[in-house]
Amino acid sequence: MNQKLYPLKFDPILKSKIWGGEKLKTILNKKSSLDNIGESWEISDVEGDRSVVSNGNLKGQSLKSLIETFKADLIGENNYRIFGNKFPLLIKFIDAREDLSIQLHPNDELAAKRHDSFGKTEMWYTFQADQDSNLIVGFNQHITPKKYLEHLSNKTLTDILNFDLVKKGDTYFIEVGRIHAIGAGVMVAEIQQTSDITYRVYDWDRVDSEGNERELHNDLALDAIDFEMPDNFRVDYAKTINQSNQMVSCPYFTTNYIDINTKLSKENTFDSFIIYICVEGEVEISTDNFSEILRQGETLLLPATIKQYELNSNKGKLLEVYV
Repeated sequence: MNQKLYPLKFDPILKSKIWGGEKLKTILNKKSSLDNIGESWEISDVEGDRSVVSNGNLKGQSLKSLIETFKADLIGENNYRIFGNKFPLLIKFIDAREDLSIQLHPNDELAAKRHDSFGKTEMWYTFQADQDSNLIVGFNQHITPKKYLEHLSNKTLTDILNFDLVKKGDTYFIEVGRIHAIGAGVMVAEIQQTSDITYRVYDWDRVDSEGNERELHNDLALDAIDFEMPDNFRVDYAKTINQSNQMVSCPYFTTNYIDINTKLSKENTFDSFIIYICVEGEVEISTDNFSEILRQGETLLLPATIKQYELNSNKGKLLEVYV
């Protein structure tokens, strides 16, 4: 394939969920005839849900085929040594019309042993939140496994969970082993390891259209919960105009916040692809031979081989993600 890499957009993969709503269509302009869209998978290498390019000469190519063809030029030398032909991140938008299930994710060791998968460290950026909406993150007191099981059995689990009132721009770092749930009325951008492994421990006793409850995973979850995890999940970050402000930096990804109202010359020094998620307004991303407009609710992958580029906006806000 004698084609050059350029800033890549992908077709969103939309998923109807029992708890999903309409905001992904009405606020983020996702086109679909589906009802109750809970998730838009923006960049995905999960088997069965692999992203497909929607712009430029590589339109119609899957993310998987691009990695197999371009290798380190797409994802970076070190990333290719570690991950090979697997893309290490999954990018989503999530709209919760109702509360999501109370859940947690296993660490790399457990996920590899049980599911031949990565673990699922993730972060949330609150895109929009209705008044008095909450996120559930962690416990509101010190909890032992025995006490946790008692509340689980008595259906009083919510009595020991931490409910955090949330507003637009609030950011949370969700480590593996931390119990959590996105509350009704909240829409987030989610950045996570490439994994679809979730241990659901409580689903509010709701049933689907056929009267069936969703599967719970309490046996698997018990030794995956970190009962000693500190309450360090809220992310404080600077919002200095026209520069990258670090939000989260962990072994799996770094995410920065950029509030831009001018033209910025940028250089990729990370030996990594860079993902841009537009959370407000629109931003033009230009290289020597290509230009792409990124609008609110859109996501773009800048290949690692592109070192010099420009960001240009009168009023735009981006999340900038790399590994």
